[in-house]
Amino acid sequence: MYEKEYQGKLTTPEQAVKSIQKGDMLVHGLTMAEPPALLKAVADRLRGGDLEKIRMFSVIPLDSVCSTILAPDLVDCVEAYSGFVDSGTRGLVSAGLNYYVPNHLHQIPRLLEEFIGVDVCITTVSPMDDAGYFSFGTANDFTSTAARAARVLIVEVNRNMPRVFGDSLIHISEVDAVVENHQAISDFPCGEKQPEADIIGKNISKLVPNGATIQMGIGVLPNAVAEQLENHSDLGIHTEVFGPGMVHLIKKGVITGEKKTLHPRKHVFTVAQGDQEMLEFMNQNPAMESYPCSYVNNPAVIAKNDRMISINSLIQVDLRGQCNAEYLAGHQYSGTGGQLDFVRGAFDSSGGKSILAFYSTARKGTVSRVVDHLDPGAMVTTPRMDTHYLVTEYGVANLKGKSTRERAHEIINIAHPRFREELYRRAEEMYII
Repeated sequence: MYEKEYQGKLTTPEQAVKSIQKGDMLVHGLTMAEPPALLKAVADRLRGGDLEKIRMFSVIPLDSVCSTILAPDLVDCVEAYSGFVDSGTRGLVSAGLNYYVPNHLHQIPRLLEEFIGVDVCITTVSPMDDAGYFSFGTANDFTSTAARAARVLIVEVNRNMPRVFGDSLIHISEVDAVVENHQAISDFPCGEKQPEADIIGKNISKLVPNGATIQMGIGVLPNAVAEQLENHSDLGIHTEVFGPGMVHLIKKGVITGEKKTLHPRKHVFTVAQGDQEMLEFMNQNPAMESYPCSYVNNPAVIAKNDRMISINSLIQVDLRGQCNAEYLAGHQYSGTGGQLDFVRGAFDSSGGKSILAFYSTARKGTVSRVVDHLDPGAMVTTPRMDTHYLVTEYGVANLKGKSTRERAHEIINIAHPRFREELYRRAEEMYII
């Protein structure tokens, strides 16, 4: 019954983006939900002079964004803002051509609604069902909030985008224009695993009890952790990022969600980043549920999961337990993202733990990631009051309930042995030990 309304809103990318006006704030779908055809059409308008300067808010832009709206020849046409810094925006942020907006991920929907504002939202969605609903698929996060807050919502329908349940649906009546583009959705890059990753994964797996609900960040280490959890049972998922490692554990029967105290038997996430196997697994799977990050990443919601275990990574930790996960070599390298959301939510959970994992060294073993002081100008992502477990290939440090002296000993003991003597010397000079 909604096919007529669908056909009435179906148009070309070029026609759809004509509703974008000078000065508009544009928000696009996150990572695998970037809408390539619409992004190209916006970039073409900017290059052709038909559209003057616009503003854009991004998080982890991939090739579809970086090769169009964030292309070098359009820097004078786009005032770009980023809620996270990664390889696609690092150079632009360092050069002052992209402005980082500090945030906790669970707050971004509110920031967009109340402080930043959204004029236009463009995103990839799954095909419409008989009841007139599209699914946000891999990207609920802040995209679902932006879609409803925007003056104009344009969706790019792609049959390769999985249909996901939970609070992941939007109706044709809420959409202003529809375009169709069924190109393949590219895999999300994972990175290269270092030999120490398996050791770290094994150390972490010992901290995860059967029946726990887990959250894991993105990248190589989370997948290495997943490989070490294969002998666990009845694990559950309440996570910011859903990825291939979790798919593997579900298929092996390790993750069932049976013991979850919130959304039992449901795999809850806010954004999915992975490969084609993951997309196929998610599609029409009634166990998969996505919700906005204002819900999934809310520390109070996270804490409702008993035995909540959060697993994230960091760049540096100092002898007091302050953790930096976003600043490197004098530049904003990453962002807070959802790390502190889950660090706090997991610790407040009954039987919960927050774990921050990292390789003990960087630059081929020449630099210690355990330092006496964080680098000058470095940001504290997780304050020392919140740090719980730290894990490297050399062991596990539990900082909760420990004095500053005990903390320093715990942290130095998981540093690379080559740097421990110097760290002890620095700790003595600081009158910590």
